[in-house]
Amino acid sequence: MTQTAAPADDFVATFQLDGEPVRGRIVRLGGVIDEILTRHDYPEPVANLLAEACSLAALVGSSLKFEGRLIVQAQGDGPVSYVVGDYDTSGGLRGYCQFDADRVAEASSGFIRPGARSLLGDGLFIMTIDPTNLKDRYQGVVPIEGETLALCAETYFAQSEQAPARVRLATAEVTTGEGRGWRAGGAMIQNVAGDETRGSTEEAWRRADALFSTLAEDELVAPDLATETLLFRLFHEDGVRLLPPAPLRAACRCSPERVVGLLKSFPVEEVLDMVEDDGLIHVSCEYCSRSYAVTPAEVTADDGPVS
Repeated sequence: MTQTAAPADDFVATFQLDGEPVRGRIVRLGGVIDEILTRHDYPEPVANLLAEACSLAALVGSSLKFEGRLIVQAQGDGPVSYVVGDYDTSGGLRGYCQFDADRVAEASSGFIRPGARSLLGDGLFIMTIDPTNLKDRYQGVVPIEGETLALCAETYFAQSEQAPARVRLATAEVTTGEGRGWRAGGAMIQNVAGDETRGSTEEAWRRADALFSTLAEDELVAPDLATETLLFRLFHEDGVRLLPPAPLRAACRCSPERVVGLLKSFPVEEVLDMVEDDGLIHVSCEYCSRSYAVTPAEVTADDGPVS
């Protein structure tokens, strides 16, 4: 295997099978996913679902050839009504879940941790590509099928790109020398369609798929297993090359200016109804939990004096 100096955690990288029409990407998350998850008091199954959404957003978003965002979201009528993982091409990653704690506890009462289907219920899996300098966004939507977000993603690629893909996602709370914290990881491979030059790629895909199916979830989150070693275990017979990794960071795009801009989108009467006893409007970011205190005058500055 060609060695690349990959960091231990918090990166996404492309890998290539030597001479084979199969492309792949891998993401390993440590401190970044721990920061995203611990900003809210998520129950363990909800934290697991959100970590999977963030890992998937990084896996797919890192393939974008332009500046912008890749948003993975799923919504349904289950205990979790909404989950979103949001990746931007500068390496920023954020996520959020909206859930009913009592219903999540009920769904978690069995011996098996509930997956995406059990938590989300009937609903939709959505991927949105949002280019920075272009007006048009692209959005693909498929029903939530399968018990994991990985299976939802495979269905999405089969329908939207008409090319097979395999996805594996994992999340765990682990104890290291630095204490206990969340870890997450993911990997995916995609088939490159055959053409007149390369011929059929079906046999190469079947071989890569069989090797990829041996990937265990605990390998993706093991803090002491290097990515190079993991990929070598999977594909050493064919040879695999890890390309230079791109670092990831926990990043939220909220700011005082964005909050004021959001409040300005409401009618002035509604803005005034939001004023609390201390004379301020208090807003919390659903992603990072940062709180903002805004004066009514900041919001209504263009609408005349506040009465």
